[in-house]
Amino acid sequence: MATNVFRSWLRDDIMNSRVLIVEDEFLIALDLEATVQAMGVEVTGLAANKEQALRLASTADVAFVDVNLSDGATGPEIGRRLAEEYGIAVVFMTGNPEMIAGGVKGTLGVVKKPVKPAVVEQSLKYAVARRNGALAAVPSQMLAFV
Repeated sequence: MATNVFRSWLRDDIMNSRVLIVEDEFLIALDLEATVQAMGVEVTGLAANKEQALRLASTADVAFVDVNLSDGATGPEIGRRLAEEYGIAVVFMTGNPEMIAGGVKGTLGVVKKPVKPAVVEQSLKYAVARRNGALAAVPSQMLAFV
């Protein structure tokens, strides 16, 4: 019974979450957006650089952030600021996970691209649970930051 209550709570929390996608490769951003929306979750915006990401920050609960963006390797700074200044649960999705393997203060972890839809779903569930203070299993594809 407790498991069913938890699943119901998590499903409701996920459905009420808002996701920001910080990715400068347009087709990757659209694919990630479609995956998130297929889960029934709102995507509040797509950002290709730091200025756009910070402008959209107040609209999101969770953010998927690439490391290298149109304005350079600003992803780690963006992720830190989103987490610290806005309380957003940040998961990095990058082809260069070694650039942040030591972690980024306030953020949850990193997943290596390309990312399959099932991993996006697991990462979103993990981020929502962590944002709400719940215990959650780290997705197998994610390097979690301590």
